Amino acid sequence: MKGDPVIDLHEDLATEQKTRSTCDNILRVMNNIPEVADPIRFLRAREVVHFQRFGEALENVQESLDAKNFYAFNPGFDAPVTCPPNAK
Repeated sequence: MKGDPVIDLHEDLATEQKTRSTCDNILRVMNNIPEVADPIRFLRAREVVHFQRFGEALENVQESLDAKNFYAFNPGFDAPVTCPPNAK
């Protein structure tokens, strides 16, 4: 977690897509073994739902942000910068 809701939600979306892709790859190999394929299908469906919910959350966050400043909620971006007294 970076502390920026837009970045964090994009990372969550990417993770869900990677997991879905992994499930697809497992199903290509194990599709004819129901003991393996059925739980993987369940997990894949769950990842699709998670992706949709993270997408909805991202839309909600973006709607509430100031359109001119998408970094308004990033505390690291707005932190004061101090220079050491001997800096040249």
